[in-house]
Amino acid sequence: MRSTPRRLLASAALAVLTLPAAACTSDRPPPSASAAPAGSGGPRDDRGTGAQSKFFVRADYDAQMAMRRARPSGSPARPWEQSIAPRLVDTTRYKKAPPYHVCFSNAAVDNPWRQVGWKTMQAEAALHEEIGRLTALDAEGKDDKQISDIAELQDKGCDVLIVSPNTTATLTPAVSAACAKVPVIVFDRGVRTDCPVTFIKPIGGYAFGAEAAEFLIGKVPPGGKILALRILPGVDVLETRWSAAKVAFDKSDLDVVGVEFTDGDAARTKSIVSDYIQRHGRIDGVWMDAGATAVAAVEAFEDAGLPVPPINGEDQQDFLKKWNDAKLTAIAPTYPTYQWRTPVIAALKILKGEPVPKAWNLPQPTITQENLATYLKPGMPPLHYALCGCEDLPGYPEKWGGTS
Repeated sequence: MRSTPRRLLASAALAVLTLPAAACTSDRPPPSASAAPAGSGGPRDDRGTGAQSKFFVRADYDAQMAMRRARPSGSPARPWEQSIAPRLVDTTRYKKAPPYHVCFSNAAVDNPWRQVGWKTMQAEAALHEEIGRLTALDAEGKDDKQISDIAELQDKGCDVLIVSPNTTATLTPAVSAACAKVPVIVFDRGVRTDCPVTFIKPIGGYAFGAEAAEFLIGKVPPGGKILALRILPGVDVLETRWSAAKVAFDKSDLDVVGVEFTDGDAARTKSIVSDYIQRHGRIDGVWMDAGATAVAAVEAFEDAGLPVPPINGEDQQDFLKKWNDAKLTAIAPTYPTYQWRTPVIAALKILKGEPVPKAWNLPQPTITQENLATYLKPGMPPLHYALCGCEDLPGYPEKWGGTS
């Protein structure tokens, strides 16, 4: 996620508690849906949040709000194996003897979040002697290449196919075709079909956006000025993050003075924040739909000689260290990288004929001041993600760029 918006395009999660008959996704994007940011000429309300995104689905929002309060089943020590409100499905028809050929169609490995995840998946696969072969193809963030990759993998004798889709709608036909030939596991972003055996993801975008917005509402005095920073329009998980934040802000006494797109660029982020400081004299809180450029936003206030207002980021080490060292008032909703372990575990269960959740909803922790020290990882690189779930895997920390 660090230096490019592709992390959000290729690793967005779609959360759902009950799946419709023909969908393996809850944040269902219409063909041309995007929100109108404040100041863009679109409809506005008195809180400055603009029109609600066409991605907003009330039932999915309500489901994710409920999952935030739910207790996952399974061991808290292994959150990548936990599940929230699981509805198990029978997999006996897929049972076969090892060794297994596990195939993976990956949207991309083009940013630190995905690089951490891919290393974690490979390390998980190496734990299991039943896996005789792991074949992975990298779509390089291109829909057409991933469609071709999925077709190619079907001819390689795969026993199970894991797919992390680059985009939702475009990859749906390719996933549907694959389901007819091999058991399919989808994770990281959904598709518009329920044919995969299981769909693995954290709670989702609504939960992320609401967590950050509610934090600001609790920390910023009534009438305070909020700047909302977004990465891109029209990206499902980002739209749902903002949708949930809008719901919260519209009920509050805060004034959203701007909703701006940063393209995930640190220099642009700093420039936008600096401009708003000059324009409004002060900004009382910063909401972000992703934490990739949170440090740049913080630095804009420091460069202006102003105290940093309440802000949210994510679980990357540079932000957590900045938060700790500068004693920020902050919170970090997360999109845990440990989800990359779960598809391998699911693949083994399916091939052994063991039941798996149809919608495998993973817990989605939030980093707060109270638990910040737990997620600071000395010796790990700045772009490492704290919720990798990789600490117990062989080769940690060196394989993840850290020092012991």
